[in-house]
Amino acid sequence: MRKNFTAVLLAGALAGTLALAACGGDDSGTGGSDDANTLNIVGYSVLEQANAGVISAFQDTDAGKGIEFKESYGASGDQARAVIAGQDADEVHLSLEPDVQKLVDEGLVADDWKDNDTKGICTQSVVVMVVRTGNPKNIKTWDDLIKPGIGIVTPNPASSGSAKWNLLAAYGSVLGEGGSEEDAQAYLQKFFANVAALPDSGRDATTAFTSGTGDVLLSYENEAILAKQSGTDFDYIVPDSTLLIQNPCAIVDGASAKAQDFMDFQKSEEGQKLYAATGYRPLMDVGDLDVDGANDPTNPFPEPATLLTIDDDFNGWADANTKYFDENDGIITKIQAEAGE
Repeated sequence: MRKNFTAVLLAGALAGTLALAACGGDDSGTGGSDDANTLNIVGYSVLEQANAGVISAFQDTDAGKGIEFKESYGASGDQARAVIAGQDADEVHLSLEPDVQKLVDEGLVADDWKDNDTKGICTQSVVVMVVRTGNPKNIKTWDDLIKPGIGIVTPNPASSGSAKWNLLAAYGSVLGEGGSEEDAQAYLQKFFANVAALPDSGRDATTAFTSGTGDVLLSYENEAILAKQSGTDFDYIVPDSTLLIQNPCAIVDGASAKAQDFMDFQKSEEGQKLYAATGYRPLMDVGDLDVDGANDPTNPFPEPATLLTIDDDFNGWADANTKYFDENDGIITKIQAEAGE
């Protein structure tokens, strides 16, 4: 029997509203709060509403009783830099692995943070194309994005983790069809020529698009589903070729012991069902679900014809981040700069 999560989502949204009052924390430095019953969560922007229901449910468990949360959300790269600068954090839940690696390099997260059943991943999704209601520009494929007159909205890879997922999905769509690196680079040159806006974060990109900018928004599938749950009027497309998005989470050095309890709950079947309620693809089989806002609520997470992964198609983030996004020599960085973006 499928379960409908609308009630859970509404309760989570209320919890999120209350949690926002606790955002920010003090300036006592990285490594959590002096209060063992307070957890400081630092996350990427799109995660904010999804975490609300998960946190509320955790507080109803024996492990979570009496635990208060202080939350901070923003562009993933900016959040990593904030923790390095001293922002309180017990758990970081960021958009992509290189942002956690920055914390490892600073001695703030243990080297073995990925040595667990999920390889350090708490949530996952795929890259989708969000279009105006009724899809007036008839956008269905990656080739459609580079047609004349198409305005693309995607976050800026200088600050946003979601931007890197989006751009690698676009690049990989060419490689997945047998194209060469040169072909993929030529495609991205045309892609950037059509970019209408590069907001700082995934959430800012959604706001720009819903405010009228562009014809297509590259986004996380979960962000599109959550926006539709909230009443936003647009459509989204899961392209035949897309990229699996995997968002890492890690415990910060000196964190409260309760941080591990919370992370265990996030990765549990119950936690993954709650994340699925707001559009994330669960990390394990959690049974049949109805997810409001999905194109087909009874089959919310269709399998794309080609699902690229960072490890299999881009040799892992350690290589991909340098090859494509190095601030001086990255392939995509250079294409973006040449396009004046």
